[in-house]
Amino acid sequence: MPFTPAVYARRIGMLASAAALASVAALVSAPTAQAAPPAPISAAAARAYLATVTPKAEGSSSGYSRDLFPHWITQSGACNTREVVLKRDGVNVVQDSACAAVSGSWYSEYDGATWTAASDLDIDHMVPLAEAWRSGASSWTTAKRQQFANDLTRPQLIAVTDNVNQAKGDKDPAAWLPSRTAYRCTYVRMWVNVKQYWGLSIDSAEKTALGNVLSGC
Repeated sequence: MPFTPAVYARRIGMLASAAALASVAALVSAPTAQAAPPAPISAAAARAYLATVTPKAEGSSSGYSRDLFPHWITQSGACNTREVVLKRDGVNVVQDSACAAVSGSWYSEYDGATWTAASDLDIDHMVPLAEAWRSGASSWTTAKRQQFANDLTRPQLIAVTDNVNQAKGDKDPAAWLPSRTAYRCTYVRMWVNVKQYWGLSIDSAEKTALGNVLSGC
């Protein structure tokens, strides 16, 4: 075929179309942004707050019960707090008519594991309920404890590998930090954010552990 101006124009058009298709393909194959809890305060803000904290020994666990922190409460329609967090923290999450997550993908920030079954995930209370009880929540009303246990506004709830959450238990950062070291700065910023907002006390070992991590953030 003679290389006429018309042929040249057609070839340029074909190249442009191929480039456009390649661009679309790149967008389709690009990794989906990882969903996450609300962003915590900055490391600088966490350090500044921690500097003002006078450590206080933890109170007793006497009288503590998870039932004193009612959860998971209904958030909207058929969806309770756990299901809202699973939807928020997952990718391509599909829920049934009862709001249960039937498919999706979840990346556990604590250990770097990825799960495709909601049953493999726990919703971690960043500041555990028993820790909160010993840090001042024992004097709260049940209504306030309910708000704390279902707090979607602060970085208090996060979907993570179930057995990792169970290993954390009610430990503070002096006794437990995520095995995934890349997340530790975020973790302690979340912890300080929650304790600051809810006016919970911080003990001496806890303050030292938080400060040690924050010093490298």
